[in-house]
Amino acid sequence: MSSLRKFIDIGANLTDAMYQGLYNGSRKHEADLTNVLARSKTCGVDKIIITGLTLEKSKEALSIAANYDFLFTTVGCHPTHSNEIETSGDPDAYLNSLRDVALQNPQKVVAIGECGLDYDRLHFCEKSIQQKYFDVQLELSKATKLPLFLHCRNAADDFIEMIKKHNYPFRGVVHSFDGSLDVMRCLIELGLYIGINGCSLKTEENLAVVKQIPHDKLLLETDCPWCEIRPSHSGFKYIKTRYPSTKKEKWKPDSQIKSRNEPSNIVQVLEIIAAVREEDEDDLCIQIYKNTEKLFFS
Repeated sequence: MSSLRKFIDIGANLTDAMYQGLYNGSRKHEADLTNVLARSKTCGVDKIIITGLTLEKSKEALSIAANYDFLFTTVGCHPTHSNEIETSGDPDAYLNSLRDVALQNPQKVVAIGECGLDYDRLHFCEKSIQQKYFDVQLELSKATKLPLFLHCRNAADDFIEMIKKHNYPFRGVVHSFDGSLDVMRCLIELGLYIGINGCSLKTEENLAVVKQIPHDKLLLETDCPWCEIRPSHSGFKYIKTRYPSTKKEKWKPDSQIKSRNEPSNIVQVLEIIAAVREEDEDDLCIQIYKNTEKLFFS
C-alpha cells in the first residue's frame, strides 16, 4: 500500500457505545476510541466525518470532533429516529436547534444528515413521519447551504420524487448505497454522489453496480461500527489487507474487535472497489479523495 495514500471516511458512527466498551448495555472493555482513531491515522485516514443521527447525537458528535483536528460531523435526524422530532413536544424548536448547531459550528459541521427514507424499518417510524421530516431537512440544507448526507433503504421512488419536487441543485451523497444500477443513475442525474461501504459490497449485483459508478461521483465510508465486510460477502475475496482482531471480552489496545468495524477498514473498501473496476488502487484513491474534498471541504 502506498505510504502517500489518503482517505476520508465520510460515515463513521463514533458516538456508538461500542467505542465506550459497551455492547447491548454490558461493559466488555474500557473505552477505546482514542486507540481506534490512532489506528485510522496509521492507515492513511486523513479525515473522518462523524454521523449525526439525532439532535443529541449530533451534539455528541460535535463534542468528539472538537478534540481532534481531523474529525468533522454531520447534523441531522435519521429517518428511523424521526418520531423523536414528532414527539419532542416542540418540533419547530427541535429543528431550529439542528439549524443552530449547524450554523454555529462552521469549522466542524460539513453536512445536514443523516436524513432520508428507510422503508425496511417502518416499525421504528412510519412513512408519513419519515417523509415529513426528510422534506424539512432538505429545506434545512437549502437554508444552511450545506450538502446532504443521505439515507435511502427500499424507498428509491419516493426518495427521488421528494428531491425532484424541490427543483433545487442539492449537493450531497447517498451513503451506504446498495440499490440498483437504474437507481444509481437517477441519483447521479440529480447531481448526487454515491457512498460505498461494506454493506454496498455484499452481492455480485452490488459489485456490478459499483463497477459503473462514475469516477467523479464515488466516495468511501465504513459506517462503523456497522457494515463490516464479512467472509460471506461477494467482495470479501478481493481484500488484501487484514488487521489483527480479538473478541471484545479479550480486548487489547492495539487490536481491532471482531465484528466491530472501524475507520481503518476503509482500506479494504478501496481494495474491493479497485479490484472489481480493474483500476489502480492509488489512482482511484486520489480521485475519491478529490471527490470528497470537493463535496464537503471546498
